[in-house]
Amino acid sequence: MPGFRGRHIISIKDFTKDDLLFLMQRARAMHRETRPDLLAGKVLGSLFFEPSTRTRLSFESAMSKLGGRVVGFADAGVSSQKKGETLADTIRMVDDYADVIVMRHPVEGAARHASEVSRVPIINGGDGANQHPTQTFLDLFTIMETQEGFTDDARKTLNVCFAGDLKYGRTVHSLVIALSHFNTRIFFLSPPALAIPRHYLAFLDERRIAYSEHRELSEIVAELDILYATRIQAERFPDPVEYERVRHAYVLRAEMFDGARKNLRILHPLPRVDEVDTSVDGTPYAYYFQQAANGIPVRQALLALVLGAIE
Repeated sequence: MPGFRGRHIISIKDFTKDDLLFLMQRARAMHRETRPDLLAGKVLGSLFFEPSTRTRLSFESAMSKLGGRVVGFADAGVSSQKKGETLADTIRMVDDYADVIVMRHPVEGAARHASEVSRVPIINGGDGANQHPTQTFLDLFTIMETQEGFTDDARKTLNVCFAGDLKYGRTVHSLVIALSHFNTRIFFLSPPALAIPRHYLAFLDERRIAYSEHRELSEIVAELDILYATRIQAERFPDPVEYERVRHAYVLRAEMFDGARKNLRILHPLPRVDEVDTSVDGTPYAYYFQQAANGIPVRQALLALVLGAIE
């Protein structure tokens, strides 16, 4: 049985297929039942050195719904980092106050560094353009929810397209790795400047996962089961001129999905800016708000597992 008790949740690379399936099973159980006292007396340290809405609020909501409490901050400007305190010292202090810490940080590798000094489990809520494992957990949960037989190895290949910012998109990077455990074919849709980094393609080659790169959605839309759209992230661009050049590269509109498969679902980690037009909201393909809601049962299950409240 996969072990989650006391475990740091840093990178999707740290999880096997069995780990992922086990967590999805526990999340389904959380989705079905209410456990208002499961984490009574436990404290979540919420350290968000970078802005967040869904990740922060869904973790805090998940903890509260299980009877736990939350301490922390949503703005690094109100923390002692503003006074020059190191990340390591912040973690050493907070692990005296909390039983588990969820952290978002703009620097790649910050979560791994925090896990090396913390005495309590660290959960990575996103570190720069690197990893966002808990988003990947809820993305997988959503795919399982919408695509019958997804985890069955004998199922027909699931066609997944990632569109938009594939260079800096940490949700894309994490989900690509997770999908390599399943029977998938991956399509990458982006402008050349935002192409998926080559080392992820090398990884897929090693796992013998088929993939292709594209510039036009119309070429592939009829083949897709999942379209995972991403925001062009201004905050990741060192050059604002380059950002302005690519920010409108892909804007999804309802009329672009004529001829799409009935089971197609459009996902997005949110927030969206203008890359998914509101006309898409009324189509049967839009599933991004339900996807965001799935963050509650998935993060409830994860918190309960790492704190040893369930097995």
